[in-house]
Amino acid sequence: VRLLLGRKLAALMPALPDATRSSMSREACATLRGLVADQAVRVRAAIADVLKDMADAPRELILCLARDADFAVCDPIIRLSPMLTTEDLLALVAVPPSPATALAVARRPDLNEAICDAVAATADNAAIRALLANPSAAIREATLDALIAQAADKIEWHRPLVARPRLTPRAARALAEIVADQLLAELAGRADLPLDLAFKLRQRLVRRMASPAAVEPAGEAFPAGFQADPDAEQALAVAYTMLAADQLNEAAMLAALDRRQPRLAGAMLAAMAEVPMAVVDRAASLRSAKGMVSLAWKAGLTMHAAIPLQVLLARMAPLSALSPGPGGGFPLAVEEMRWQLDFLGRVGR
Repeated sequence: VRLLLGRKLAALMPALPDATRSSMSREACATLRGLVADQAVRVRAAIADVLKDMADAPRELILCLARDADFAVCDPIIRLSPMLTTEDLLALVAVPPSPATALAVARRPDLNEAICDAVAATADNAAIRALLANPSAAIREATLDALIAQAADKIEWHRPLVARPRLTPRAARALAEIVADQLLAELAGRADLPLDLAFKLRQRLVRRMASPAAVEPAGEAFPAGFQADPDAEQALAVAYTMLAADQLNEAAMLAALDRRQPRLAGAMLAAMAEVPMAVVDRAASLRSAKGMVSLAWKAGLTMHAAIPLQVLLARMAPLSALSPGPGGGFPLAVEEMRWQLDFLGRVGR
């Protein structure tokens, strides 16, 4: 009942007469104030959802909801309310009512430079990542340079930094020193960089790929031109290029699986198992857990990789995927896995 009453009163706010002249408005506001302080998060969140984008809601209620300690209540108000001023937002960042307050502020559209500076100064990793990923945030050039200088060991910042709408040549050069090859390829492909700088970044990428040190433990090294999830033809080209360069291993496979790149993971599995891509496609289309585990065994992978292969390629529910056998080994006998591979090779001939 309180939840429904809160929604109704909040929705009626713009239609009520001025509170200073109407006893009805004063009573409605007083009732709504009581509901905004309700102990039930659902009630407060319902009111926040109604008032979040209202341009003439009672300011005292907006501020009260923005200062709520529960993220479900404060987040829609902080992100969307047109009634919050720059001073309000700076105060929220300076004295956050909840641990996620800065994160909500960072996601607000059209942030000005002062608010961006305040979020950047919080040292809140999640909030800063959200700020960098916010394309309408007006991040000052000096602030962006300072964040790049701190980003070497903050991998989660790298992608949003590379994707910022505007990057100065200085910022692009600094990022090229710290990002993985895949992101360096994206950086070098930006159309807004000077041509000479883009050429130098591509040269840097080629040198990295030509160096044995280019193979990174997390499997992040991929040939130049690699895209988020390449098409089938590109995926096979990438997989066999990596195989020839001795870069195709379980770490690279796990990295592709972590990034949810089914076409690349399938091509890598075919290359490592030395089977046609059609065999992998058959195991996936049949949703064969045994077939996928057998391919992983043939590829020299462990069950650590075979489980996500079942989920991503064969679209198995995690609880339905075959689990490791005793000691973490394969749950199928060698003869059965050979039979599965022979069956997959014969199907569709």
